[in-house]
Amino acid sequence: MDFREELIKTIQLMIDNSLGCYKSDRTYKSVIKRIDKKGYVIIDRTGSERTVKCCIPNIELRVGQSVWIKEPGDLKELHICGVV
Repeated sequence: MDFREELIKTIQLMIDNSLGCYKSDRTYKSVIKRIDKKGYVIIDRTGSERTVKCCIPNIELRVGQSVWIKEPGDLKELHICGVV
């Protein structure tokens, strides 16, 4: 096998292994539409309504307030992580 091809395959294998272990999240702004028993209803990045919890202790949020939303890879773990 050609040395260059072997080198490219090795680099590609290293990149694939690194990306397989990579975990990322998304943080974006949203607005609280309403408040119900289960939590705060916000608009997620796709435009859908989601009910989320707030991870900021001892804070009262209001309808219409801008907040930071963190999506740690799974939509079930979506939560409010800050106030704009």
